[in-house]
Amino acid sequence: MAKYKQMTLEDRITIERGLDNHQSFKAIASSIDKDCTTISKEVRSHLVFKKSGAYGRSFNNCVNRTHCHYYGICDKCSFGHGSRDHRCASCGRCTDTCLDFKEEICSKLLKPPYVCNGCESRRFCTLEKRTYNAESAQDEYTTVLSESRLGAAVSDEDVSRLDAIISPLLIKGQSLHHIYLNHRDELMVSERTLYKYVDAGLFKARNIDMPRTIRMSPRRKKPDTIKVDTRCREGRTRRDYEAFIRQNPDTPVVQLDSVEGIKNGAVLLTVTFVSTGLQLAFRRDHNDARSVSDIFDRLYLELRPDIFITLFPVCLADNGSEFSDPKRIEFDANGNRRSRVFYCDSSAPYQKGSCEVRHEMIRRIIPKHTDITPYSQEKISLMMSHINSYKRKTFGDKSPYEVFAFQYGEETLKKLGLTLIPTDEICLNPSLLK
Repeated sequence: MAKYKQMTLEDRITIERGLDNHQSFKAIASSIDKDCTTISKEVRSHLVFKKSGAYGRSFNNCVNRTHCHYYGICDKCSFGHGSRDHRCASCGRCTDTCLDFKEEICSKLLKPPYVCNGCESRRFCTLEKRTYNAESAQDEYTTVLSESRLGAAVSDEDVSRLDAIISPLLIKGQSLHHIYLNHRDELMVSERTLYKYVDAGLFKARNIDMPRTIRMSPRRKKPDTIKVDTRCREGRTRRDYEAFIRQNPDTPVVQLDSVEGIKNGAVLLTVTFVSTGLQLAFRRDHNDARSVSDIFDRLYLELRPDIFITLFPVCLADNGSEFSDPKRIEFDANGNRRSRVFYCDSSAPYQKGSCEVRHEMIRRIIPKHTDITPYSQEKISLMMSHINSYKRKTFGDKSPYEVFAFQYGEETLKKLGLTLIPTDEICLNPSLLK
C-alpha cells in the first residue's frame, strides 16, 4: 500500500469512475493502492453540491413537495411572469417564504458512498445533489496546496522576537549582514530569510532603512511567453483515449486542429467529424485557448445542449497551447459535462489523420503563408460549404454535407452555417474568396 503519497488526478478519475459503477470504497481503494478510509475522506472532503432539479421539474427539496397544494406564495411566480396559477411545488422557489417548508435530505447520502454518483434515481430526483467530480477535487487540492505555501511560515511570537533584535539595529544604520553575524545564535534563521521578512513588511524596519537595498535595481523579468499547463493532459492522453474508445466503440469522434496564415494573424479552428467527413472552420483573431472555448460555448447555445452532446461526445486534439484548457470545452457554465477531450501523442499528427487530410482542401483556397485576417466568418463558412459539398469516393460518391444531413438532419447544418452548393458551382481555388 502506498503510504504518504499524494493522490493524483488519475487516482481521482478512478474514484469517480468507481462511484459511477457502484463500487465500494474498499474495491476502489484496492485499485489505486490506498486505504478505504482514504477514499472515504477524499469523497467527503470534495463534495460538489448542485440544486439542479430533475428532467422536466425544477429543484425542490421540501419534504411536502409531493402533496403540496399551495399556489402563488412568491411575489413573482417564476412560471407565467407574475401569474399565480401555478403550484409552488412545480416552481421550487418558494422555500424562503413558505412557512410549511421543511428541508429533505436523501437518506442515502448519510451513509457510504455519501454521493449521488451512480444513483439510478438521480435523473428523477428534485433534491439537492451531492456528487464527486475528479477534476473539481483536483482543483480544490491544488488551490489549498498553493495557498498553504503562500506567506511566511513564522508565528507572531517569533516575528516579535526577531523584530526586537533586527529593527533597532537597522534603524541605527547597521546592515542586515552585520546584524546576522553578531546575533546568529539568537536569530536562529538564515540571513536570506531575514531579507525576505523585511521585504514582506513583517518588522518595524523597512527596506528604506537599508540604503544599499533600495539602491539595487530590481531583477529583470523574463518576457511573458505562452505556457501550456501539462497537467491538463492527465487522464486525457492517447492511451486514455484508446481505452475510452474500447469501452465505448460506437462513440463518434471529432478531431480539432488549427490552420494558420501568417505570424500574429488570424487563425482557423477546424472541427472534423470523422464518421461523416464534414469539416467546420471558425475564424479567430488570436490562437489562444480562450478563443477555442468561446467557440464551443457559442455552439452549445446555438445548437441546444442535446444536439451539442450528440455531435461532440469525444474531441481529439493535438498538444497546441490553444487546446490547453480542456475543462472549458468539456463542461458548461453550470458544471455539466458536455464532451470529453483527449490529446494525441507529441509529434504524431497522423493520429488525427482525417483532420489533416481535409486541410489540403482548405489550402487549395487559402494557400500557406496567406493572411487569414481579411476574411470574415461568412467567407470562411462559404469556403467550408464548397468543400463539404464536394463528393468523395470514400463516402460512396456522396458529399460530407449529404452524409451528415442523413445522420443528423439538414437543420443542424444550417445552424452550423453551411449550405449545399450545386455540383457545377463548386469552386476550390483562391478565386472563391475574392
